[in-house]
Amino acid sequence: MTTEITEIRGQLKDLLMEYSGPLRVRVDKETNFEVNGTVEAPQGKKMVQGIYFSSIVPKQKDVRFYFYPAYTHPDSFEDISEELKKFKKGKSCFHVKYLNNELEEEIRNIIGKAVAIYKSEGWLEND
Repeated sequence: MTTEITEIRGQLKDLLMEYSGPLRVRVDKETNFEVNGTVEAPQGKKMVQGIYFSSIVPKQKDVRFYFYPAYTHPDSFEDISEELKKFKKGKSCFHVKYLNNELEEEIRNIIGKAVAIYKSEGWLEND
């Protein structure tokens, strides 16, 4: 189990980077890591060049994992584990206090599911 903030940040970043084809890094700082899409897509009421997808923001006691697909497609992410639900604050933010193998795999799976959903919407580039 990983409880070190910098390690959690690194592991979450690695999970997002597994999808570096349809996702591009917009910000890569120790204090914030953000990925967006690469094609024009609707975000709110306007069109943007690269829809916001996710951010990782380390804090003193946890790492904030902002996951926009949980906001845009909430029904698709209702079936997350009780363990991951404990981290969820609001509609699309997770306060990750630790990572174990099961949580890491679950987060990998929801990222993959979200990428597939966004591709089907035309919001991310298909491979």
